[in-house]
Amino acid sequence: MSIRCLIISMIAFTVTVPAGSAADFPQFRGTSGQGHVQASGLPVTWSGADNVTWKVPVPGKGWSSPIILKGKLYLTTAVPKPGGGPDDQSLRTLCLDIKTGKTLWNREIFERNHVPTTGLLHGKNSHASPTPASDGQFLYVHFGTEGTACLELDTGKIVWTNHALKYIPRHGNGGSPALVDGMLVVTCDGQDICYVAALDCKTGKIVWKTDRTLDLPRKFSFSTPLVINVKGNKQIVCPGTGLVAAYDPKTGKEIWRVGYGDGYSVIPRPVYGHGLVYVCSGWGVPTLFAIRPTGRGDVTGTHVVWKQTSKANIPHTPSTLLIDNDLFLISDTGIASCLDARTGKLHYRKRVGGKYSASPTYADGKIYLQSEEGTGIVLKPGRRFAELGRSKLEGRTFATYAVAENALFIRTETGLFRIENRTAK
Repeated sequence: MSIRCLIISMIAFTVTVPAGSAADFPQFRGTSGQGHVQASGLPVTWSGADNVTWKVPVPGKGWSSPIILKGKLYLTTAVPKPGGGPDDQSLRTLCLDIKTGKTLWNREIFERNHVPTTGLLHGKNSHASPTPASDGQFLYVHFGTEGTACLELDTGKIVWTNHALKYIPRHGNGGSPALVDGMLVVTCDGQDICYVAALDCKTGKIVWKTDRTLDLPRKFSFSTPLVINVKGNKQIVCPGTGLVAAYDPKTGKEIWRVGYGDGYSVIPRPVYGHGLVYVCSGWGVPTLFAIRPTGRGDVTGTHVVWKQTSKANIPHTPSTLLIDNDLFLISDTGIASCLDARTGKLHYRKRVGGKYSASPTYADGKIYLQSEEGTGIVLKPGRRFAELGRSKLEGRTFATYAVAENALFIRTETGLFRIENRTAK
């Protein structure tokens, strides 16, 4: 990334981030949680031999994205138990050396031995979909209603576990945790009840729990919170079924909310910049909202600066990407769009092909996409569509990139890849 782009990106938004070095990738979508990564010399194409430093198999199945700290990569997976049914799984966490791909430890965290109360696991989901998070001291893994745990980084030793976050899941688990002020915050949007909870990072005990269940026909969602700083005060922005709300980290009390009807199965993580929070409303009528997070109470009628509604290009699953004054979107159906972040004006809409669940990443001055079919597409940012490269790896891909040491780390159905510009070495 150029110095100019980095400065503009830092000015564009103020986000509270976990502790760690600039080379770390400590949570879903990187240090800021918004898909921006400092890197240089990243490749724009790769294949089985070209620019692939290593590929290693990952046991079991999981769609969680990797995170990276101090030269080690962490990810979760679910391994079927021999002779068991589809829900008899060993829920595990792995630690790999990022230079070699060697597994340093592989530990079972929970056993899953019961059939879901309602609804089967969705075909695009797994028993290990939430991405881990780290504060640089410990590793936090979350498996939805199956439990949450704190692990030692070097050994994987379990420090504490929590099984108190109960609700009836629909289609499995999904939303990743966020760290703020010594707490791990998760959204728990089930088929029956919806709430946001904060766990003490030292003990795993619930610090606060805030209900937000609405009387709607579908209540389940899978979103990841984003911690932002508004006029010197932290807010935890949590999209969910029927609404997005911001909470006070100290108390869990709601600060503001915006309603969006009966939107459900909300997945994209918000992004924040230009004094606006950008939120997608999920299934139903997908709508993109730009919200001024300075109000109190229900601000649906007063603090929505603009909104866009289009079944063609508002994503259901991938998060958005804010680059300078532009908001980039990739829809589940493979339509790339660029909007003016301040006004919502459409600059372009272009079908790139494929289907998408992974969120886009901005690194080395380029936009990186990864389709469900395993195709990686690199775009030039800006208000005109420009494709720089297209590559294919074997295996379906639902996980989002991790970036460290000027390399991309991509998890597919068949394994984990380290991708980097080998000609520059």
